[in-house]
Amino acid sequence: MADDDKDSKTEAPTAKKQTDAAEKGNTPFSRELPLFATVLATYIYLIFFLPEGLGRVGAALKDIFEQPDQWKIDTGTDAMSLFVHLGWVCAELLAPAMILFMSFGVVASIAQNLPTPVLERIRPQFSRISPAKGLSRLFSLPGLIEFGKSLTKILIVGVVMVFVLKSEYFSAIDAMFSDPATIFTRMMSGMRKITIVVLIATAVVAIADFFWTRHHWFSELKMSRHEIKEENKQSQGDPFVKGRQRALMRDRARRRMIANVPRATMVIANPTHFAVALRYVREENDAPVVVAKGQDLIALKIREIAETNGIPVFEDPPLARSMFAQVSVDSVIPSVFYKAVAELIHRVYAAQAKNNRVR
Repeated sequence: MADDDKDSKTEAPTAKKQTDAAEKGNTPFSRELPLFATVLATYIYLIFFLPEGLGRVGAALKDIFEQPDQWKIDTGTDAMSLFVHLGWVCAELLAPAMILFMSFGVVASIAQNLPTPVLERIRPQFSRISPAKGLSRLFSLPGLIEFGKSLTKILIVGVVMVFVLKSEYFSAIDAMFSDPATIFTRMMSGMRKITIVVLIATAVVAIADFFWTRHHWFSELKMSRHEIKEENKQSQGDPFVKGRQRALMRDRARRRMIANVPRATMVIANPTHFAVALRYVREENDAPVVVAKGQDLIALKIREIAETNGIPVFEDPPLARSMFAQVSVDSVIPSVFYKAVAELIHRVYAAQAKNNRVR
């Protein structure tokens, strides 16, 4: 069943799926990139900082042993002063290394993902201390890949060490009988060779692991078509529910529009297909306003209400059809209709004046 679910996940993860995974701390992260950064920091330290630092340490020790009279240790204070002096010398030697390791490690981590607080990672979970879960993670595909990468690194470093030390074997023996001042130089030469080869090896592994982790992360987040549909429903709403809501809104708007028909001054109609109700009161607007319009059954309903309320209905198919298509409800009619509508309004006012005289 799990295999079927995995096979059905053929679609690329959506932006929301990736964002949700990142918020839970599930981001692609290569452990080999910080390791490469550490090796690079080591090489920089060996080249630019270690020789000078060891020179200062050697000078300090030489000063202590060659001129012991300057460093009296008769009291505890004298001994503490000597230890503080040596501590500062050693701190100057180690401080660049600490700064380089921390800086390169932080940069290698930030380059992959920006740091974000994830409370999910610190939430207590039984699976983190469960032996069964630990074994399943250890022998899973990602665990085996991590084991393979570690084994590859060990083999590469081991082979490099063997070849480098083998080539330096006789020179190391010669150094034992040479000037002590040259021993450090020969050691540094061997360390540089080893570091360069390890640096190249870790760079290759880091590049491969960087792309592999992103590919694996993207593959794990793949979605099925059903999941994409469900996500769209959650983010945009169920199409059926949205359609029902739109229908209710249209129905309410239609009811409000029908309720405004008794306020109309006249209705322009195509005998059965279109009807447009207009209201014109000089004190309210400079031009007539469409208070209702409809087609087919709604048009008949508008005519029925108009006739019930004694509102004049004028049958002008071209005018009714044009106004229905071009003018929305609660909008003033365009100037192109002024002349035709003005004639109808004049007829309405004339009819009203005649009725008033008859009364």
